[in-house]
Amino acid sequence: MKSQDTPFEGGPMDGRVLPVLLGPTGHPPKTYRIPVPDAAGGPPTVLVYRRVPRGHSSRLRLPQGWKYAFDPEGKGGGRPRWPWSRPGARPDA
Repeated sequence: MKSQDTPFEGGPMDGRVLPVLLGPTGHPPKTYRIPVPDAAGGPPTVLVYRRVPRGHSSRLRLPQGWKYAFDPEGKGGGRPRWPWSRPGARPDA
């Protein structure tokens, strides 16, 4: 599998560069979760980073690489949102 050195911004991983596995499209995953063990032996804390473009090309505005930005809330983004599976939508209506 291919990997790419990807920088991290914000949070405890600020300034670090880690090799991240690329998917079948050649892009790193949209979210990167890092479990951090608790010193007291409790449940681990999970740090969530979101993929953002590192920069854009001048002419076509295409992304020129990716970086991860810290997401302090770390919610959502787990499943694709389909229009027919909206919360509160009735399947027979």
